[in-house]
Amino acid sequence: MKILTINPGSTSTKVALFNDQKCLFKKIISHNAEKLAEYPTISDQLPYRKQMIQEALDNEQVDLGDIAAVVGRGGGCFPMEGGTYIIDDTVLDHARRGANGVQHPAQLGPQLAEEFAVQYGGHAFIVNPPDVDELQDVARMTGIKGIYRTIHLHALNLKETAIRHAAVLGKRYEDCNFVVCHIGGGISVSAHRAGRMVDGFDIAGGEGPMAPTRCGSISVMNLVKYCRDHDLHTLEGLCTQNGGFVSHMGISDAVELTQKAAAGDQQASMIWNSMIYQIEKCIGAMAAVLHQVDGILLGGGMVYSEDLVRQITEACDWIAPVTAYPGEFEMEAMAAGALRVLQGQETAKIYTGKPIWSGFDFE
Repeated sequence: MKILTINPGSTSTKVALFNDQKCLFKKIISHNAEKLAEYPTISDQLPYRKQMIQEALDNEQVDLGDIAAVVGRGGGCFPMEGGTYIIDDTVLDHARRGANGVQHPAQLGPQLAEEFAVQYGGHAFIVNPPDVDELQDVARMTGIKGIYRTIHLHALNLKETAIRHAAVLGKRYEDCNFVVCHIGGGISVSAHRAGRMVDGFDIAGGEGPMAPTRCGSISVMNLVKYCRDHDLHTLEGLCTQNGGFVSHMGISDAVELTQKAAAGDQQASMIWNSMIYQIEKCIGAMAAVLHQVDGILLGGGMVYSEDLVRQITEACDWIAPVTAYPGEFEMEAMAAGALRVLQGQETAKIYTGKPIWSGFDFE
């Protein structure tokens, strides 16, 4: 079955064509930042991005005949269970306007998938969008009445990594307990129990380890003091854009940071090792959530670093075996999610348009 996958990013769009799980074509289409800045909203970029994708497909003479499905990276929706969802009017409406309040190029994923599905045929899906929320109830409570925990993680890659590792063990994802990490431009650490991501961190809100552009978890009192001299806009930027490596050294490239550390830069070395230390602490926290762990899985671009994998392995392999999967499986994950539905292994879900959780019954 032919499946087209589309993953819009901030300055590029990844597109791939699969025949079942075999990749026939894959390309990263770069976009000019000045051109993107001409569009008032993310959704206004839709015609431009579609044209760029179509031109790339035409130039490579990619045959989209007999397409069974088109899958777009999800975005803009309220928290939902993991799985493969049909792109319907509600999904499209929420993607267009960013109903969840998070403005991200992933909102274009469902819109682009629908456009190509209408043009060439086939089903239109999203798979495990960033807003997957499968938290167990005890993970939601905080010490402030009316404030509850939520998570924003690299759910697509996290779940696919877990599914693939379970298969390596000769098991089903639903029969395993894993701590799964995505370590790249953003860093996600999550607990997976019996096929559900029962805990993790709100990396868009500042939780979890420090990352190249993210501040990570900070004492509330320290933030209160910081706000005396800085506005809220600056504070929000530290959560996703100007924290981490950028705040300390003005760079966001992990390779550049490690090169500086190798050249004797003590600050770069301290930041690199502190980030890894914080990842290890978060892995320990997620292991405690699970009680019993079948494996600790590392994915994402920074996992190509042998030093990072070595440090985490030395710190955490007493908990469970540590396995590295450098890079990411996002395109493969979208195709695999659609394929499971098309082959009858899973049932496609319908997005309700409402958050999966809205409060405790006793309140």
